Amino acid sequence: MFRSISNQNQAYCFAAIAIFFWSTVASAFKLSLAYLSPIQLVFYATLFSIAALFVIILLQQKLHLLRQYPKAAMARLIPLSLLNPCLYYIVLFEAYDLLSAQEAMAINYSWVVMMVLLSIPILKQKMRFKAFLGVVVSYVGVLIIATKGNLFALEFSNTLGVILALSTTVIWALFWLFNTKKSNDIVVTLFLIFLFSLPFVVLAVFLGSTFELPSINGLLGAAYIGLFEMGITFVLWQSALSRSSTVSRVTSLAFVTPFLSLVVLYFVLGEVIMPSTVLGITLIIAGLLGQKFFSGNN
Repeated sequence: MFRSISNQNQAYCFAAIAIFFWSTVASAFKLSLAYLSPIQLVFYATLFSIAALFVIILLQQKLHLLRQYPKAAMARLIPLSLLNPCLYYIVLFEAYDLLSAQEAMAINYSWVVMMVLLSIPILKQKMRFKAFLGVVVSYVGVLIIATKGNLFALEFSNTLGVILALSTTVIWALFWLFNTKKSNDIVVTLFLIFLFSLPFVVLAVFLGSTFELPSINGLLGAAYIGLFEMGITFVLWQSALSRSSTVSRVTSLAFVTPFLSLVVLYFVLGEVIMPSTVLGITLIIAGLLGQKFFSGNN
């Protein structure tokens, strides 16, 4: 069926499916945390993600790329695996455990802004003053979300939760910035990163909690997160990028993700969507678009 569709329309289809699943994961995080602790959830979700990525590698007939993967490049993946999924998802799930799902999701979405800031010292990129104003606008949006609209009072519903949610933006941005300009296959690289992360996650389980057999609901939640947050959805997104005539045609669609997440949160969790959350997300996106426009970056 896909053969009769143009590459660009295929790209839009893959991107739409990926965005749909990403829009549901905030709800899945919150539901799953009712049955599993953050560390336990990371452990089981990582197992499902590794299995899913391995099956994808088999289906794509890329098993030989695992054997041919450069040893030096493989060694460089180990510190990346500590950042993600181990540290990133443990901190993220702790934030979701302390905050409402909409707060955690919206603050975490500002990782793109953090990537812009960290690219200055890490990638030696420069930023114009007008582009910097776009970053300021985005973080005003973050503050509005974190204070539930009481911007000048600077009172947070849960200070630790906000700090953890902001910390995830640093971890995620560092992961992708240190993972740039790699020539090896993306899916194989991601599989190895998740595989190398498993010992770190297991260590975190034994240091931070006791090993638990999950209930059926907890296992289903971990499976959903492992498949559609960490594994399959990433491959769908990469397929969309590879088929699109320009990357920006696909990446611009990602701006609808947080708004769709709010809709899912309302219907699935029954969370009352606060106007401050909508305003904050709008400012984050407006700031990103402004930064992109004035810096000329796509």
